Amino acid sequence: MRSRKLWLGLGVAGLAILLSPPHQSFVGHAQAAPSARVLAPIDVTGYWVAIVTPDWRQRMIPPAKGDYLAVPINMAAKQAADAWDAAKDEAAGQQCKSYGAPTIMSTPTRLRVSWQDDNTMKVETDYGMQERLFRFGASPPAKTPVTWQGTSVAQWELLRPNLAGSPGAGAGGRGRGGPVKFGNLKVSTTRVRPGYLRKNGVPYSADVKVDEYWDLFTDPAGTQRLMVTQIIEDPQYLTRPWLVAYNFKREPDASKWDPTACSSRW
Repeated sequence: MRSRKLWLGLGVAGLAILLSPPHQSFVGHAQAAPSARVLAPIDVTGYWVAIVTPDWRQRMIPPAKGDYLAVPINMAAKQAADAWDAAKDEAAGQQCKSYGAPTIMSTPTRLRVSWQDDNTMKVETDYGMQERLFRFGASPPAKTPVTWQGTSVAQWELLRPNLAGSPGAGAGGRGRGGPVKFGNLKVSTTRVRPGYLRKNGVPYSADVKVDEYWDLFTDPAGTQRLMVTQIIEDPQYLTRPWLVAYNFKREPDASKWDPTACSSRW
């Protein structure tokens, strides 16, 4: 009889626990997902200077009117470029038309890369004094403003290879500090204000899309390099996707940072 009373008491107590509201100490313990800043497999913050070797003539000196070399443009783009007039751009206050997101990385610029917040990376240029914002996570609203630098959605492309000889390489590919992380930054940019792929009026339209891949590596001299590969698509003016790549070298500080305004002529 005592045994049955004991089991009955335990059952009632268990039912009371199941039906009671959750204890306050268990409320709000869900952890937020790690921020983009925490997840970063590479550190691209700091100062960088463009190393202008490929296409030096078109990138360092404003190309002559009608110079479309290497750009896969159609007849409509050629006609627009042939009608380009720097003086008209200046009179209309359009000196920044060759400083938009599809073009700015090709210029002889310096970059200043920082985190605006834990999920937004800011990229500033001293050439033309432009500012790009790379937003990680949720997609931006459908009707964001059309600007020179457009709307950029970013993500880390992460790899966790099991490298023989790496610290802690083995089951799970974990090193001393957790997972061995490798990867790159991918940025997709749309909603760009129409402008120029080159300073001599080679156009891109409002339908342009730019996919970028940022890769970090160290050269034989021990200097960090940043390679930015772009795939530019424009159904209005390009006959095919245009693949280009630009190389930047890390600088130790801001001593050479030299902000200059947009220009239609240099």
